Amino acid sequence: MQVVPGDTYKPTIWKTYKTIVKKSNNTNKSIENIERFAFYERAKKKPMPWSPTSETALYANIILKKGVVKE
Repeated sequence: MQVVPGDTYKPTIWKTYKTIVKKSNNTNKSIENIERFAFYERAKKKPMPWSPTSETALYANIILKKGVVKE
């Protein structure tokens, strides 16, 4: 989720997410930042189960796409 306009906070969690994606060695994976309310609408449309975490970082909301792992 994008930082709300006017908020000066710099999310450090995004660097962690990018590192995780990079380590996966899958070129089909990417991170997309979307506007706050667009994020909420997109999250409503996903029929997947959700899992709360103990993550406390601001702007750490993330939608993960489920897929098939081919090895």
